[in-house]
Amino acid sequence: MPEIKKILVANRGEIALRIMRSIKEVGKKTVAIYSDADREAPHVQYADEAVWVGASPPAESYLKIEKILEACQKTGADAIHPGYGFLSENADFARAVQKANIIFIGPSPEAMATMGSKLAAKAAVARYDIPLVPGTAESVNDLATAKEAAQSIGYPVLIKASAGGGGKGMRIVNAEASLAEQLERATSEARSAFGDGSVFIEKFIVAPKHIEIQILGDMHGNIVHLFERECSIQRRYQKVMEEAPSPVLTDEIRQAMGEAAVGVAKACRYVGAGTVEFVVGHDLQFYFLEMNTRLQVEHPVTEMITGIDLVKEQISIAEGHPLPFSQQDIRMKGHAIEVRVYAEDPKNNFLPDIGTLIRYQRPQGPGVRVDDGFEQGMKIPVYYDPMIAKLIVHGSTREEAIRRMLRAIQEYEISGVATTLDFCRFVLQHPSFTSGTFDTKFVEQHFQPEFLQLPLQEKEQEIAAAFAAYFAENHRAPQANDTTELPSQWRRRRW
Repeated sequence: MPEIKKILVANRGEIALRIMRSIKEVGKKTVAIYSDADREAPHVQYADEAVWVGASPPAESYLKIEKILEACQKTGADAIHPGYGFLSENADFARAVQKANIIFIGPSPEAMATMGSKLAAKAAVARYDIPLVPGTAESVNDLATAKEAAQSIGYPVLIKASAGGGGKGMRIVNAEASLAEQLERATSEARSAFGDGSVFIEKFIVAPKHIEIQILGDMHGNIVHLFERECSIQRRYQKVMEEAPSPVLTDEIRQAMGEAAVGVAKACRYVGAGTVEFVVGHDLQFYFLEMNTRLQVEHPVTEMITGIDLVKEQISIAEGHPLPFSQQDIRMKGHAIEVRVYAEDPKNNFLPDIGTLIRYQRPQGPGVRVDDGFEQGMKIPVYYDPMIAKLIVHGSTREEAIRRMLRAIQEYEISGVATTLDFCRFVLQHPSFTSGTFDTKFVEQHFQPEFLQLPLQEKEQEIAAAFAAYFAENHRAPQANDTTELPSQWRRRRW
């Protein structure tokens, strides 16, 4: 493989910024793409070059494969990093990139296709003696088949979309009386979200924990795992907080899960960075769920405990280099926690709260990392995921990491939109979390919106009073388009 010289990052926001920082550290040039909504975004300002790819909606910009390939031609980019989200797990995109003689920094289209279907993934790993949740081996197309399968498995069961993820096309069924309704809803939602209404049925694991294993594979057949991430704090089946390592796994179970993850990667001849997801019961029995054929949002906690930059390794692998370490070389050091800072209102069922970042001040200090894509005065676009940032901390122990995260949340100043920071602070102090006994039902079991109805702190009161005085003096109410002028930043070239 030839040496890569210039990489286009086919993504936006904090994702693009995080990836481009590592690209620059290995001495390569960066190309950003942007939509109308992102013309002045930090990732655009940071890149060596930037190319406009369309209007604000993703379908008219970040999902336009031909526009992204044209951007490579304009800039001479010889590789594409897809980031995560958008086209990162799209096998057709990977094929188009390869057809254009551009290096795709990720797995093969064939591996994507295999692991992109949960049923195909299960079939692929079956010969590796990897624990699977009891369920159907094929899609369920009618109610009679569904009834027979559910009776054989035993209620409660889980109906799941074969394609996609994020909780879409997923329904828990506790009894046969609701099976027909839930099957229809899951099928309809799967078809709407993924263009594929195929669903299957599997046993619902009571009090489940969601634990995943990070893997890396090179072109020479070397595959290693980088231990686990605990991802059980979720809302609407989507993660809000992650940590590494898990507070409940024993060394024996950790080793068994790591070996199982490597087996999954071997089943599809995986190359690059990927994540193997497992559901873990209260008895710590684990079962393979699926594989995400991309870098994960929560990858920083793995980087913090291993000292390995996953993006740098992705680039090295794409250039054909063997992994510079073996499984025995990889060690865990300390504990890391990540909270996702969403522009969402936890007091209103975590609904997005779009607006302007009137004040935005990041926390700092030892062991604190912030991956973000915003600056003070910017608006949160309505077109994309409402994540503002990822706040990650590292400590020598889990207890130290929790205390450090609480301190960092206290220092994180965000006004103008509601965020998930107060919810994350609530989680960090809850006995279920501190004891490690929580599962994916934490929100339903332990959280109520009124728990966050706390009085304003002094600094928040001062900020509110200052804004009130300013707008009173100007004899007008604050408008949605009130922003702080952003400082201009130097950029080499924009297309």
